Parts: sequence; C-alpha cells; structure tokens
Amino acid sequence: MSTFYDQIAQNKRSSYVIMVLFVVVLALIGYFIDFIYDGGFFFTGLAFIIAGLMGFISYYNSDKIILSLSGAKKIEKGSGADIHNLVQNISIASGLPKPRIYYIRDSSMNAFATGRNLENGVICFTTGILQKLDKRELEGVIAHEMSHIGNYDIRLMSIVSVLVGSIALISDFFTRGLIYSGGRRGRRKEAFSHPIMFIIGLALIILSPLVARLIKLALGRHREFLADATAVEITRNPRGLANALRRLSEDKEILKSANGATAHLFIVNPLKSSSGKGNRIANLFSTHPPIEERVRRLEAM
Repeated sequence: MSTFYDQIAQNKRSSYVIMVLFVVVLALIGYFIDFIYDGGFFFTGLAFIIAGLMGFISYYNSDKIILSLSGAKKIEKGSGADIHNLVQNISIASGLPKPRIYYIRDSSMNAFATGRNLENGVICFTTGILQKLDKRELEGVIAHEMSHIGNYDIRLMSIVSVLVGSIALISDFFTRGLIYSGGRRGRRKEAFSHPIMFIIGLALIILSPLVARLIKLALGRHREFLADATAVEITRNPRGLANALRRLSEDKEILKSANGATAHLFIVNPLKSSSGKGNRIANLFSTHPPIEERVRRLEAM
C-alpha cells in the first residue's frame, strides 16, 4: 500500500503549496487595496486576520457545523451493528482508525466524510443508501469516504474553502467601496496616475474570486478520482464501487438537507444539478466529475 501512503504525503504537501498560493493572492489584494485607499498595511493585515479567523473556526469546528447543518445523528453500535461491522472491516483493511458513523434520515442515496484528521474522522450515510445498496456496494462507498479521510482531503478542502471565501469577501468589500465610497479621493486619483498597476490590480480583485473557485472545484474533482482509486486499493474490488456509483446516478431524489456549501463533500452531487454528459462548461463549474467517467476509470482497473 505504498502508493496510498505516498499519496497522503503528497496531499499534505499540496495543502501547504495551495495555502501559500492563496495567501500570496490575499497579500496582493490587500496591498492593492492599501495602495488605493492609502491604508498603509491595514487592509493587508485585515485580509490575514479574516482568513486566520475563518481558518481557525473551520479547522476545529467544520465537522460539527456540517453534521448540524445536515441534521445528522450518530449511529450507535447496538442499533447499527451491520454498518459498524462493515466500517470496522474497511478500517482494518486500510490501516486507518475507525471513524464515527452518522446518518441522515432521507430516502435519497448519498454519503460524505468530514473531520480534520484521522483521529476525528466521520462518515455520514443517508438512510436511503444504507437500505438500497448491497454489501459490496456499501463497502465501495465506505472505502471511498475513508480514502477522503486517509488522504487528508477534508483538511485540504477546508483550507481551500476558507481561502476562497476570504478572497471573495475581501474582493466584494473592495468593489463596493470603490463604487460607493466618497472618501480618500486624493489617493484614489493618484492611483489612477499609474494605469498599468491599477488595471492589473483591478483585474486581480475582480477575477481572483472566480479563478479561486475554479481551482477549488477542479481540485475537488481530482480528489474524487483519487478517492475512487484509493478505495479500489483498499477493497480490491472496483466492481463494487462502480456498481454503487451507477445506482447513485440513477437516484433522482434531491437530498433535502444538502446545500451549495456542503455539496462538494458528498460522494455524488446531492443537488443533481448537472448531467455531466458532454457539457464542458457545466463540468468546469461542477463539484464532482461525471459519474460516467468515474465508472469508466473504475472498470479499467
């Protein structure tokens, strides 16, 4: 299982690289706003304070917040012995700590993982997926979600989500202030005397939220492919996960407790907002890769 642990190390490195890149973007945005409003380093500092606070809250409380938003409840061993046994078996096969197990009372079929590290991992299932999938299919789903935990995908995507949110928040603050603010016009006139810098800075402010979101979505889709592959490495059974994905793709029910903020966590898009068939623009803005492509890759293993 060297590939599995090599990927964990690579994902940790990716976390640091992506965090540095987003921090650089935040610093550049803060610097440009300070330049326009003659703020010294006030806005640059404010950008980092906002990102730091959001990151701290997200890192330590994201699992609690997500479970609360989803209306999830813990599955005790006595009332859910079968699913506890399946998760325990996959835990042993993967060498990862057994995560806590939760459920959402909903007839749609879906599941997600959360938790900031291996020791705080959580897998949450809908009652629909527990009732409708057979044992091999459920093992594939469990292995996929445990792969997200083991590959540190949850931490990586939490970092990215916080930084994307910070960039969007600060960008929105600046554009509103530029339009409506009547103060510090002298400094703003001086900024217009440097047209190249002003155009570059304004483009950074306007485009960075979109670019950051696209990076986040592309990274999330890549992590889904990786989790599928790692799940097969754990179960040695690509057919189980492939069959589960097919059945999930046929499920047309929308998960009532899902929303845009949590959709990327699930094994398949709970909002059923895109078909994923041949539409490159739709796929570019999708939280998940097309299920047909995921199944094709699994069947090729």
